Amino acid sequence: MNANDCLSPQDARLEVLGQEECLRLLGTVPVGRIIYTRQALPAVELVNFILHDGSIVFRTSASGKLAAAIRETVVAFEADSVSSASHVGWSVTAIGKARMVTGQAAIESLDQTGLSSWVPGPHEYFVSIVPSILTGRRLC
Repeated sequence: MNANDCLSPQDARLEVLGQEECLRLLGTVPVGRIIYTRQALPAVELVNFILHDGSIVFRTSASGKLAAAIRETVVAFEADSVSSASHVGWSVTAIGKARMVTGQAAIESLDQTGLSSWVPGPHEYFVSIVPSILTGRRLC
């Protein structure tokens, strides 16, 4: 389904997406939001990421607040693509445990992807989120 499938805002439909389509769409955008708890309050950080073997992966600094807050905790991750002009788009939310990637083979494999943080400074750790819950919607 694409923007041409909706002829006018009156024709708009909301489609609930399956897991395969959610993963496919996540792989089409470079930026998403990680939602976690910091000092007992909700926090959101914008991160660039890749989809690697069904996991959401991004880089972070070992000394950063984000790394400390998400270690082995359940987080949410959201990515989307929306056209405000045509009122179409999609949103995917993944919920799962955030883990620092530690195995040497896994780190070497992720190094080969070329993923680097867009934020200046050292970002020596890979964080992986394996979605336990994956939901999505498309407005067309």
